[in-house]
Amino acid sequence: MAKEKLSGAEIVVDELKNEGVEVAFGIPGGVLLDLYEVLYKEDAVRHILMRHEQCAAHAADGYARVSGKTGVCIATSGPGATNLVTGLANASMDSVPVVALTGQVPTSAIGSNAFQEASTFTITMPVTKYNFLVTRTKDLPKVIHNAFYIANTGRKGVVLIDLPKDVLATKAEVDLHPKETFAGYKPNIKPNQIQIKKAVEALVNAERPLILAGGGIISADAAEELRHLAEFLGAPVVTTLMGKGAIPEGHPFSLGMAGMHGRIYANRAINECDALLAVGTRFSDRLTGWQLDQFAPDATLIHVDIDAAEINKNVQVDIPIVGDVKLALADIIKWLEKKKRTAGTNENVWVQRIRKMHSACEECIKDVRREGTSQSDMLIKELNRILDDDTIITTEVGQCQMFAAHYYMTKKPRTFVTSGGLGTMGFGFPAAIGAKVAAPDKKVVDIAGDGSFLMTCQDLATCVESDIPVVVCIFDNRYLGMVRQWQELFFEKRYSQTGLGVTPDFVKLAEAFSCYGERVEKPEDLKDALHNAFESGKPAVIDMVVDKEDKILPMIPPGGGVIGMIGTERCTRI
Repeated sequence: MAKEKLSGAEIVVDELKNEGVEVAFGIPGGVLLDLYEVLYKEDAVRHILMRHEQCAAHAADGYARVSGKTGVCIATSGPGATNLVTGLANASMDSVPVVALTGQVPTSAIGSNAFQEASTFTITMPVTKYNFLVTRTKDLPKVIHNAFYIANTGRKGVVLIDLPKDVLATKAEVDLHPKETFAGYKPNIKPNQIQIKKAVEALVNAERPLILAGGGIISADAAEELRHLAEFLGAPVVTTLMGKGAIPEGHPFSLGMAGMHGRIYANRAINECDALLAVGTRFSDRLTGWQLDQFAPDATLIHVDIDAAEINKNVQVDIPIVGDVKLALADIIKWLEKKKRTAGTNENVWVQRIRKMHSACEECIKDVRREGTSQSDMLIKELNRILDDDTIITTEVGQCQMFAAHYYMTKKPRTFVTSGGLGTMGFGFPAAIGAKVAAPDKKVVDIAGDGSFLMTCQDLATCVESDIPVVVCIFDNRYLGMVRQWQELFFEKRYSQTGLGVTPDFVKLAEAFSCYGERVEKPEDLKDALHNAFESGKPAVIDMVVDKEDKILPMIPPGGGVIGMIGTERCTRI
């Protein structure tokens, strides 16, 4: 192939097209003008102008989670790049494939404290899977190809490319669209068959097998294998927060989310099982609690994960399996079929108990006005009644997030998008923007807290300008609700700096941005408000008034374990 002489900016855009990039979220700056000139002339990649770089990173994150593709965000040098950091850290902790392009001062000025210079390469190193500082235009094709390959293979993650101004402006003769990748980067995806056989033996011999499904199931598109295994083995499934949607939460073997704010029966199943198959999860403290001797104390622990570094990092396991979880589940099913294990058809004591626990959870969620139910509970349960199975839910962080995780019944993968590892307030709304761009034909609803929404609400302008009609449902209690809950329960109601005081009229705020706005004071009014919001065709804000004393319970208290959950008296069905 003959070499072409192109500017660095032209090479970047051409390589983005070749990698299948359709959209990028960003904000331009002086050192990126060559790149934006090419984006303007060629109109090859849709660019969505965000109003804050952190929102650009979150939007790329949300886009990636819903589409399964690699999200792309762009920021200029200095403060533009540093504003990306929180969003990149969020995507990194949740193993989301994102490629970030940042501008940089000319190579000759690097290290001189030039205007808007920051050492983006070193600043972002701890929150990326890999990053590049490009100093030669001719290296761009290979760098960009490798960036996308690294981001979306193995344990998926964030790759950053720092682009000095002169590298973008200079022309060079290059071979476009290289195929070669780093010789040293070869993620192990094939599970060890000896370990697979050990896992199968443990599952076959177990009387009370349980599957713990993490976000790796969704990332690997392994939901169908998970469902097949659960039914074939007769094993219930509990999920992590990131695993919501890995199995339909209406499935009779689904017990919902486990962990700090998980469902009582999900945590009870972990306590009672004698074999735990944990797939695509890193055993975070929010799942296990801090008393690890209370986590699956009688179980043979089997851990399947693409990242060898996660094995035995937080929880010591009996049978480790490193590899792609989709392949691993397929292998386990194959070996089980050879053994003709069909426990799923037998109504043994364990299966009967699981069915009862599942029914109890389902009745609790369907029963909107059960005694002791809070306003916040009822709003989420109303959303269950109103929204269709294809609706994509994003969440902010705090009480609103945990109410949604606990009570919203997710039916499909890639329809529940939330900040897991980093717990980033302000994530949900820009993630909803990215989700809607990825799936324009689906409804997208952000379940927000007033504190979180105030951190990123300026990007309502992005929604209007770019015609992205997401709906934001705000839990409006005028408090930082989760912190207030902890202060009430564990700090003798000393509410230090958690009251928000003066906050906007969110309906008027929406209208000021030319969005639709409506206030809801009773859960039964939510259906009409949502109908009006969707019918408006505009970005919308629904201000849902909730009691400041609403608490998301049950919960594992700080420093506790899954046995010591508080608030369990709320569920007395079995």
